[in-house]
Amino acid sequence: MNFKLIISIAQSLLLARWKQTLVAAIGVTFSIAMFVSLLSFMTGLNDLLDSLILNRTPHIRLFNDVKPNQNQPINNTADYKGQYNFIRSIKSGSSRPEIYNSAPIMEALKKDERVLGIAPKLIAPVFFNEGMIEITGVVNGIDEKAESKLFHFNEYITAGTAADISKVPNSIVLGKGLADKLMADLGDVVQVTTAKGERFPLRVVGFFQSGILDFDKTQSFASINTVQKLLAKPSSYITDIQVKLNDVNMAPLLAKEYQQRFGADAEDIQTANAQFETGSFVRSLISYAVGITLLIVAGFGIYNILNMMIYEKMDSIAILKATGFSGKDVKRIFIYIALSIGFFGGFAGLIFGYLLSAVIDQVPFNTASLPTIKTYPINYNPLFYFIGAVFSLITTYFAGWFPSRKASKVDPVIIIRGK
Repeated sequence: MNFKLIISIAQSLLLARWKQTLVAAIGVTFSIAMFVSLLSFMTGLNDLLDSLILNRTPHIRLFNDVKPNQNQPINNTADYKGQYNFIRSIKSGSSRPEIYNSAPIMEALKKDERVLGIAPKLIAPVFFNEGMIEITGVVNGIDEKAESKLFHFNEYITAGTAADISKVPNSIVLGKGLADKLMADLGDVVQVTTAKGERFPLRVVGFFQSGILDFDKTQSFASINTVQKLLAKPSSYITDIQVKLNDVNMAPLLAKEYQQRFGADAEDIQTANAQFETGSFVRSLISYAVGITLLIVAGFGIYNILNMMIYEKMDSIAILKATGFSGKDVKRIFIYIALSIGFFGGFAGLIFGYLLSAVIDQVPFNTASLPTIKTYPINYNPLFYFIGAVFSLITTYFAGWFPSRKASKVDPVIIIRGK
């Protein structure tokens, strides 16, 4: 059968009931637009929430955990070999929090092709002195350039510049919550007391705001050299080596490898943020479920409209079959009608979905916990538009297939005789 003739007949049927056709197309358009805009907004929000944690978390963290020695003297005694020895209240051994041979370890990591970059870190618990009051806090000694490159440290600086901690001697960047407690401003000098009771003055050169209030109330940042002087430690004293990988999925495997290779404890990002990743997955799953539900509902609307069209066009179907059109030809006509509705409705839905996403992207979103975010987050992932286009065609195809199957089985003799 001539496909041009089939297409011409399908177009005639579409235009003959153009109001029903328009309603069906609007249903597809609305569903696709909501699907695209909803996923763009929800995944953009997920990415924002993920970045609050994941941007500040290394893929692998190398450190020395202070813990009891598993090999106790009784295990080395010949009289008790081959026996299980249960020892209570074992105290931590003489291990230190610093990473031994940190310089050779960092050189080896830099040469590893699987590693994107490394950032050494030094953690020092301190007291910030506010008159007679001591406020518990932590000073993180960092390499500012490495932290900014790998963990976006400079993006969380709300006042001053991140580079000042490496340029200005004995300087510090305070968490915004901690700065509010101390009533400190840029250029002020804060007094810091170490665990050994030594007091050290540090000049405030910036404020840091991560969006996690409890974190910002205790955390502060200084250069590695400043913290080493604060603790009276040599230049080789490092407590953490943060590793970013080219492929984050390799983190659990490489963490075990580095732990055995370098003799240090290793924690991968999947272990450190297992609950957080589960929450992110559930939010994304809900977004996809709602979007797909909208498409299925639109498909049922098209199915009902095509069903009604078939009942109203029984005379036309009977004439077509009486003049030589086969059941397959009739089926093709109604599937073409359904796909036409899906194509044009889906195309319009993609356009409106993008425009709606762009509008949401311009809506002001100001919150004290996220100072760097000015508008609602939107993720313009082309995958969402591809999924929307494919689902619009698949949904409308099946919505047209069932009615067209019924139309192809119409007996023209019975219809004409009934008339």
